[in-house]
Amino acid sequence: MKNMLSEKNKNNQKADAEGLYSITELAGELGISTRTIRFYETKKLLSPDRVGNTRVFRKRDRARLLLILRGKRLGFSLRDISEYLSLYDADETQAHQMALLRAKVNERLALLESQKQDLETTIAELKEIRELSEADVQKS
Repeated sequence: MKNMLSEKNKNNQKADAEGLYSITELAGELGISTRTIRFYETKKLLSPDRVGNTRVFRKRDRARLLLILRGKRLGFSLRDISEYLSLYDADETQAHQMALLRAKVNERLALLESQKQDLETTIAELKEIRELSEADVQKS
């Protein structure tokens, strides 16, 4: 048993040195589930190599996954993220990618600013209603 654990540690160290990750290692490092990674794979956002039935992720896959997670956290759709990632591979100068990124960021900012304004209006209205209802209670 001790020899098997030692061999497993050697394999993990070798994988780390080569920049390879198992799906479990990648999920654990990024704080997501393996199911999430498989989902992005089905959406063709990730394409890990395979050794038999085992997925082997490289540093490039890890970088793509970080971009996907950041894009989702910022509210971008999978379609937007996919479009951005596909330009990364197609354009060595990344000029089209940066132009697309600027456009998508500007769209997202405009939407968020609009939502912020709507929220501020709603909050102001709710505060007004609260004040009116408190005044009614005090009159009673």
